[in-house]
Amino acid sequence: MPTGIGDACTQDAGRGGRNRHRPPAWLLALLLLQGCSDLSRASYDTLRLALHGKPTVHPTAATVAAKPYYQMQATGPGGSAVLILGNLDGGRQAWYGAHGVVVFLEHGRVVQTSGLQANLDHLLPPADDPFVHGLQMLTAPVSYRMRQDWSPGYRYDVPVDATLTPAGRERIDILGEVHDVLRVDEQLAAPGLHHRATNHYWVDPHDGFIWKSEQHIAPGVDLQLVQLRPYRGQP
Repeated sequence: MPTGIGDACTQDAGRGGRNRHRPPAWLLALLLLQGCSDLSRASYDTLRLALHGKPTVHPTAATVAAKPYYQMQATGPGGSAVLILGNLDGGRQAWYGAHGVVVFLEHGRVVQTSGLQANLDHLLPPADDPFVHGLQMLTAPVSYRMRQDWSPGYRYDVPVDATLTPAGRERIDILGEVHDVLRVDEQLAAPGLHHRATNHYWVDPHDGFIWKSEQHIAPGVDLQLVQLRPYRGQP
């Protein structure tokens, strides 16, 4: 059973081990004070219970502007929650909900989660990572191999083959603002487990910022992420 967002969650410290990662004190205090708010309740009910028919939040431009922190909406099959940016560690962003729910992003890609029914414990990208260069640079399909750890089930160091394919320009609406973006599709395959999935990314054509994505976290869990009040500073 969850015991609150103050619980530490593991964060990878390279292939040699893991460090304990705690939310900053100001964020912990904020979430404790808002224990009955839509933010914390939806983060717990919707994400911690694997998004099975739980409440869905409907943020607006006004409600997002009224809160003084960076915000991202996470949506699964049964509902959604608003997460807030609580920590930056180089290029790694930690987006927190309540009761131990954390989504870690690097270059817009989910590299770790905590507090979900099934989690991505670690993602090891290739040395020449297309996400570092920016998905807006793609002009043709690019294939690479990464390695992932999933829990539960002790599925560690799983080879995952990925192919990124530019799919053309689209327009997306976020809180009433229309963005002209590039869509990039990513086909995933873990041959050893007979497992396949598809990710989608909606990318700013100028700097590669990922405004919206649909990402496979682990078998049985997919999340749609939408940047409501994005952090676009350089790490």
